[in-house]
Amino acid sequence: MRDPRSILITGASSGIGAALAKTYARAGRTLLLTGRHDQRLAGVADDCRRRGAEVREQTLDVTDAEALAAWMEAEHAAAPLELVIANAGISAGTGGAGESAQQARGTFAVNLDGVVNTVQPALTLLQAKPRPADGRPRGQIAIMASLASFRGFAGAPAYCGSKAAVRVYGEGLRAYHARDGIEVSVICPGFVGTPMTDVNKFPMPFVMEVDRAARIVARGLERNRGRIAFPWPMYALAWIIAALPPGLTDRLVAALPRKDATA
Repeated sequence: MRDPRSILITGASSGIGAALAKTYARAGRTLLLTGRHDQRLAGVADDCRRRGAEVREQTLDVTDAEALAAWMEAEHAAAPLELVIANAGISAGTGGAGESAQQARGTFAVNLDGVVNTVQPALTLLQAKPRPADGRPRGQIAIMASLASFRGFAGAPAYCGSKAAVRVYGEGLRAYHARDGIEVSVICPGFVGTPMTDVNKFPMPFVMEVDRAARIVARGLERNRGRIAFPWPMYALAWIIAALPPGLTDRLVAALPRKDATA
């Protein structure tokens, strides 16, 4: 979507969410930011204000569906939403003690339920908006998936599974809601230098600086790309691994380094 004026970002207190907030921050824009960490979120909000944006932040957990929906509805009434970025996510792996049931459920709760808790209220609010006379869409929704969504890896089964679910969910929503004038994009980054990846103790091929990743995402959303996947060498590798029969790739993915289960 070109030049969105009211932008909501979940998981905005750090990582790609914080970088996106700063990328979009400018005069004439309203940023609605939420995250779980008060001080970090306040710091991001202050930075965005210095860049000229109007910012309203709220500490929220995306797994609290009622609180999140109520906040979104209240903010939409004050500044009708144009772009909603369902970015909040967590990651942990199978290194050391392995992936427990609690860890798996927690990962799905944030990465999958948290996305649904963000997207469904956004769809309701955007569908109720009249179609703009200038031909602009009613709004746009972006869902943060991952290149890890293309194949389940032994190092992080729940993370891969949750990102696969939201990627396919978003692709289905895009096809369905195009007729409503609502654009939907899925974002599939590879390794990006954020607190989530800083704990990794293994080499990360083609790791990208977070501000560059945010610029790539913003350009892709401006062009209404259905899938924003980067960097291209990792995207090509993920696509090839996903396309090959499991019998040819099981040993490879089982041998890859594993993320710390406590990350």
